[in-house]
Amino acid sequence: MANNAKKKARPSTSLKGKKPANTSGVAKKRTDVKNPSKIRNKLKRSEMYGKYLADKRQKKRELRLQRAKEAEELGEDAHAAKQTPRTLDNTREQEPTTVRQDDDEVAVDEAEDEFAEYFADTVRPKILLTTRPRPSRELFHFIADLQRFLPKLYFYPRKSYSIKDICTYGTNREFTHLIVLSEKSKVCNGMIVSHLRPSVAANHGLDSSMEEAEKEEADEVEDKDGSNDEKNLLRRGGPTAFFKVSNVILSADVPDHGSASSHVPELVLNGFSTRLGHRAGRFLGSLFPHNAQFRGRQVATFHNQRDYIFVRHHRYIFEE
Repeated sequence: MANNAKKKARPSTSLKGKKPANTSGVAKKRTDVKNPSKIRNKLKRSEMYGKYLADKRQKKRELRLQRAKEAEELGEDAHAAKQTPRTLDNTREQEPTTVRQDDDEVAVDEAEDEFAEYFADTVRPKILLTTRPRPSRELFHFIADLQRFLPKLYFYPRKSYSIKDICTYGTNREFTHLIVLSEKSKVCNGMIVSHLRPSVAANHGLDSSMEEAEKEEADEVEDKDGSNDEKNLLRRGGPTAFFKVSNVILSADVPDHGSASSHVPELVLNGFSTRLGHRAGRFLGSLFPHNAQFRGRQVATFHNQRDYIFVRHHRYIFEE
């Protein structure tokens, strides 16, 4: 039977919005899509992602076989050619403010800062601890761990006193530091640490007008010998820092935990390599007396990693 159907007319290229038909007879090659998430078709996207994972596994397997072959050829020297695994720490860009060990400028600054007397063990810290108004009952378990962690830590209920009144009270009773705990949903989520003890370094931040007013006020006050008391100029403390607190594991929740003793722990500050890190590390180090009692075998560790400070309080034993 003859087919009398009319041929379908080929679309004209002059039509607006129409593409000319492929008359070359050569199929167009589809380019590989590096990001399958941009493929709108769900089935095609799943297929392309499966091929991507298969290629990745194949390349990983070939690389593993190649390393095994090279290790077999090297023999005993294979451990020398072992590759270093890529981690977030060893792939980070070098911080431009990293402090060298032989930096004389940093050494001079640290010899005259607010915490120099603590590290020289000429001044022992005395810490006042309080909380936000109306703390929950669960917060006191964390306070008990802090009292075992920090020597010379004294807890005072907040009641209705303001922070200004607490700072004045602590300064008059020769407290060197103030710690204020905050909480949310009955969990400690923040900590304000303030250095209360007046120092010369803390007063260097005063502008000229405030410094002149302090000097004029000090000139009016004379001691019994008739000479000006230079200690009246040391009215400012500082610095003050706020730390977010997260992932707290109390000592009672640690399996097979030991009991802390009253010995002064050894202090380990690790990872504070930048200028700001040195400042923060010395601030935290000033909370501890620097006359470690090694008989207690206790260690307080502050490990800085990716701008997070991991804190650990532990004891160690010597195995024969």
